[in-house]
Amino acid sequence: MLINCPPPNYTGGERGFAAVPGLQDRFRRDFMKTMRVAEHLKPQFIHIMAGVADGPAARDAFVENLTWATAQAADQMLTIEPINQTDMPGNFLSDFDEAAAILAKVAAPNLHLQYDAYHVQMITGDALAVWAKLGHLAKHVQVGGVPGRHETNKCDIDYPAFFAMLDAQEYDGFVSGEHKPANRTENDLNLIKA
Repeated sequence: MLINCPPPNYTGGERGFAAVPGLQDRFRRDFMKTMRVAEHLKPQFIHIMAGVADGPAARDAFVENLTWATAQAADQMLTIEPINQTDMPGNFLSDFDEAAAILAKVAAPNLHLQYDAYHVQMITGDALAVWAKLGHLAKHVQVGGVPGRHETNKCDIDYPAFFAMLDAQEYDGFVSGEHKPANRTENDLNLIKA
């Protein structure tokens, strides 16, 4: 299981602020609240949401907050996730090379890449090539169809080839579906059973 930090407000509120300069204290308070929730839910991963920001000060704030969070929760696996600008305009983290550089800068054993194939395809147009380059950094994979984040069986991503890559590389993390069904969910689950 994975939960977000902070739990996002999809009714118009902020969807993360770990990279927003000046909100370090707020991030720390909300991270500790998230950790209290995690004591009960026991998620394997907590996704640290970057939020809307840009520039070097945002990168510094993100690295500072991630460094602090990984030390506070040394036994908890944390993730960062690039999110495309169409779905979340202005989101600080929307580049996979930048995510890799931030992971290297923080260099914490409990911080990993959250690889959402939907966002990868929306950002780069080639989810398989990005996996080949950076998949070794990922501990959690999410799938959804492009366009529309609908079912994975009819979309711009060759999911059978993607799953074959995961198997060939002996990926041992989780793969979860995150999509908005256009049809019955059971129709898409047939792909996973194959």
